[in-house]
Amino acid sequence: MSARGHRFHPTILREYDIRGIVGETLFARDAEAIGRAFGSMVADAGGRRIVLGRDGRLSSPELAEALGEGLVASGIEVMDIGVGPTPMMYFAVHYLGADAGIQVTGSHNPPTHNGFKMMFGRSPFFGERIRELGLRAAAGDFRSAQGKMTRVDVFSAYVERLTSDFHGTRPIDVVWDAGNGAAGPVMEALAARIPGRALCLFAEIDGRFPHHHPDPTVLDNLADLRRTVVAGEYEIGIGFDGDGDRIGVVDGRGRVVFGDQLLMILAEDVLARRPGSTIIADVKASQELFDRIAALGGRPVMWKTGHSLIKAKMAELGAPLAGEMSGHIFYRDGFYGHDDALYVAVRLLDILARGRATLAEIRDRLPQVHNTPEIRFDCPEERKFLVVERVRAALEAEGAEMDTTDGVRVRRGDGWWLLRASNTQAVLVVRAESRTPEGLERLKEEIVDRLGREGLAPPPGF
Repeated sequence: MSARGHRFHPTILREYDIRGIVGETLFARDAEAIGRAFGSMVADAGGRRIVLGRDGRLSSPELAEALGEGLVASGIEVMDIGVGPTPMMYFAVHYLGADAGIQVTGSHNPPTHNGFKMMFGRSPFFGERIRELGLRAAAGDFRSAQGKMTRVDVFSAYVERLTSDFHGTRPIDVVWDAGNGAAGPVMEALAARIPGRALCLFAEIDGRFPHHHPDPTVLDNLADLRRTVVAGEYEIGIGFDGDGDRIGVVDGRGRVVFGDQLLMILAEDVLARRPGSTIIADVKASQELFDRIAALGGRPVMWKTGHSLIKAKMAELGAPLAGEMSGHIFYRDGFYGHDDALYVAVRLLDILARGRATLAEIRDRLPQVHNTPEIRFDCPEERKFLVVERVRAALEAEGAEMDTTDGVRVRRGDGWWLLRASNTQAVLVVRAESRTPEGLERLKEEIVDRLGREGLAPPPGF
């Protein structure tokens, strides 16, 4: 690594993590520089031991090797846990008593992409910390010492920890789908331990993702899961994203249980044992979720979208549970406070197995509303925050009732709509919800009108 330092492609240092396109914006030399900078930052804070994990992408071995070299060159003792889901890395930091952790992962992005998720102490590493890492690398401000690399196997301990919170007695018939992502082997181990019929789809780790893309928030990616659940008369289907920190769920009728609906089910269980607790959800979640938390005696808190932001807020408020529409669910109730979709699956199955109602029956009891999925309006990077601010100012001048926690969330008589700038893409994210189909159409028309004034057109089908 040059003493003059290292400059990254300007697009790869993101708000929540580091990621890019391998061979275009992200290279092995970047991984080495990240290792040296991150290792130096940990060492400056008095740390010595860092957990290193990686997902199953074809580029991950090369990036992990270079990353490890950079960490070792900064004097770090690297504990290499090998291939597995990102939450296994988070677990390993706690289990091994490490000072930090870093995972090579492209998460749910296309096979050509890859990146890094980091944990500093027991906290997420994001925002200003990532910007500091970039500045440090550019300045060549690296520690130089001889560290070492040790291979550590935490797979069995991780599986044991996940299953230790399953106490149900009713057998549950489950279809599992890893989408050939890094969660596959852990998923198979869980499936073998949960009472009831189990069928595992696409559990083999394959960085080409030959069956479907590993992103359970996109309905097309749940097609195999939904079809298999219905055809085999299973009670539930559970899918994971590429690195196992986001969950997708379908009921026995093949209906998707969205992130905010799932959080309603989980929150009821937590609040029954921890009355009055704070439950956090992001600004994209249904108003019905916040109302339901309050009705159950909890304290609902709406917060900014982003897994690192939610984790930090959760620690600040001491909340036992939090979640996002994207399928990131966070447990501090009996767990560590990070997003682990495999652990969420165990907790959900435990709820079902301790009761008599099926997931479909529980879903039928949830409030029925009409809403859009996340809709993305293309918007130039340099304009996206300005557009949100212009819309906010216009609404404020009109006296609109709104929340500005993250973008603008506007309340209308029969629903709400949201406009926020993505922190990771050149898009504006929109969502709307109403109690009636007619109300939803009115809200969508208002969004199109507002953004039309800014020269932005809706995507096809909106």
